[in-house]
Amino acid sequence: VLLDRCDNTVGQLFVSLCFVQEVRSKSKVCANVFCGAGRECAVTEKGEPSCLCIEQCKPHKRPVCGSNGKTYRNHCELHRDACLTGLKVQVAHDGHCEEEKASPVFIVCYLTDRNELRSRVIEWLQSEAEPDGWFSKGSNFSDVLLKYFQNYDNGDAQLDSTEFLKFIQHNDTAINVTSPYAEEENNRLLRSLCVDALIELSDENADWKLSFDEFLNCLRPGFNPPERKCALEDETYEDGAETQMECNRCVCACGNWVCTAVICSNKLPALEEMEGNDQEMTEEEWTRRVAELNKHQETTKEV
Repeated sequence: VLLDRCDNTVGQLFVSLCFVQEVRSKSKVCANVFCGAGRECAVTEKGEPSCLCIEQCKPHKRPVCGSNGKTYRNHCELHRDACLTGLKVQVAHDGHCEEEKASPVFIVCYLTDRNELRSRVIEWLQSEAEPDGWFSKGSNFSDVLLKYFQNYDNGDAQLDSTEFLKFIQHNDTAINVTSPYAEEENNRLLRSLCVDALIELSDENADWKLSFDEFLNCLRPGFNPPERKCALEDETYEDGAETQMECNRCVCACGNWVCTAVICSNKLPALEEMEGNDQEMTEEEWTRRVAELNKHQETTKEV
């Protein structure tokens, strides 16, 4: 038994001596090696220095926010993660990352969407026009359009947005104006918005309904739709331009500013100090603000 204990003691001493020798060897080999953040020097089997990702950081807690939006326990963990993933991650600031509120997603019909839908409808209608035959009268573009106008008109000799949309949905190819980034429900909304944009295009009396003459003018092949722009503070903005209004994002689409409708919390400093109350803008007030924004739009044609 004593002999076995002696053998164990000798073995432990041998391991300890080997470890001390290994530490001394690593300290000597890595003395002048700089590995950078998140890495540490290790000795290869050939006794050469090699920079590897840190195996384990010290457990102290001092949170930092990385440039990738991720919170790390400390600086070491951030740099170690950057090393392991091979990504460039820098310290954005000390402390936890603030959760960013996702920007509200809203669907708008841009000029390109409106013109694409219009072009497809015109191609569809032109394909149905027939020349006069030897013993039969053909049908020109206006005749085809009048037939559809009468089919979808509810009797008041005008097409509203619902009737116009039903007319477009008559042809699957024509309605296939979609965004590859939107779900089917949003694509249906996109087509509906583009129908409104087409109505606005030739709605001379601004009643959001089209007489046959207005309907014909909207889809007349020779008609070149104006490239409308948006106006704001004596400046004009191209289609697709964005601006910020209160806490909402607004985008120029077919000559109108279209904005998200997040209710902003506007705090009055005096009331906040005395009562801690918030004053919120109602949806009705916000709708009025957007309407005012679009009130003085300038319509220009791109030369």
